[in-house]
Amino acid sequence: MQSKKIELLGHAISNGKGVQLNLDIAKLHTRTKIQVPIVVERAKKEGPTLLITAGIHGNEINGIEIVRQLISNKYNKPQYGMVICIPVVNVFGFLNQKRQFPDGRDLNRVFPGSPRGSLASRFAYHIIKEIAPLVDYCIDFHTGGDRRFNIPQIRINESDKESLKLAKVFQPRFIIQTGHRDKSFRETLHKLDKKVLLFEGGKSLDINDKVSKVGVAGAIRVMRHLGMRDFSKELELMENKIIKPKIIKKSSWVRAKYSGMFHPLVRLGSKVNKGDVLGSISDPFGYFERNIKALFPGYVICINQSPIVNQGDGILHISRE
Repeated sequence: MQSKKIELLGHAISNGKGVQLNLDIAKLHTRTKIQVPIVVERAKKEGPTLLITAGIHGNEINGIEIVRQLISNKYNKPQYGMVICIPVVNVFGFLNQKRQFPDGRDLNRVFPGSPRGSLASRFAYHIIKEIAPLVDYCIDFHTGGDRRFNIPQIRINESDKESLKLAKVFQPRFIIQTGHRDKSFRETLHKLDKKVLLFEGGKSLDINDKVSKVGVAGAIRVMRHLGMRDFSKELELMENKIIKPKIIKKSSWVRAKYSGMFHPLVRLGSKVNKGDVLGSISDPFGYFERNIKALFPGYVICINQSPIVNQGDGILHISRE
C-alpha cells in the first residue's frame, strides 16, 4: 500500500498528480544518454501500487503496444492507489529491434543486477532498487521469441494462490503454472513478495490486434479487482463473453525431426489428440514430405511461424493433459 509521501527517482509524487520521469543511468558508447520514460499516475486516495512493464526484450513490440494503449486511453489513471508504467524497459534493444542489451546480455537473466556489473546488470539493479520497493503488484508483458507465436496466456508460479486468483481475473485463454527462471524479473519480484502476472502473446517484431485487446482488457480487469478504478463501462464495450481460463501445469515442445519447410495444419488454441497430424516438413524440391503427429493430447499454445526450420527446432508447444 502507498505511504502518504512517495518519492521515485528523486522526485516527490503528490496525491492526484501524474508525472513522466526518466531513468537515465546508462549511456551508449557515443556518450549519448539513453532515457527510459516512466509514466506515473497517483490517485488522490490511497490504494495499491501496480507496476506495468513491457519491452524487457527490445523486439517484443506487442507488449509495448498494449502499455501504449493503456496510457493513450488514460486507463493508467487510478481512482485509488498508483500506477507506474514502463512501456519500453529495454530502450536499447527497442532502438535496434533486438532482444538483448547492447552488451549482448538478456536483461531478463541478470536480475536483481549489480551496481558494478555489466551494462544490463547495472540497469536491472536500478530498477529493483529505485522502483520495486514501491510496488505491490506487477503485470509484465512479453511475446514469443523470434517467429514463435504464443496464444495469449498468463504465466505464474505454480504454488502462488493469490497470483492464480489474479490470473483468473485477467481472463486469458490459458494460465500456465511454471517455476521461475533463474535471475528473471519475475523471480526477483517474487522473492521481494510482489505478485507478478507475466503475459505472453504474439511474436517478436509484430503487433497483433487480437493479442493487444486481450492484454488491455486483462490489465483493466486486474485494476478493477484491486479496487483501483471502476472499468465496468469500458469492459462492457470490450467483452463478448466471460472466459474461464484453462490451467496448464505441464507442457512440451514438439521438435522438428527434419530440416526443411514447415507447414502447420493446426490452429493456436485448438485441442489435439494423440495421433493427429499437426503439420508437415518438406524439402524445397518436391522429393520429400513428412507428417508431424501428436504424441499426446493437449492444447496448442504456441506455433513456430517460421517457414523454414532446422532439425531440433521447437515448432509447436502443446499442453500435456
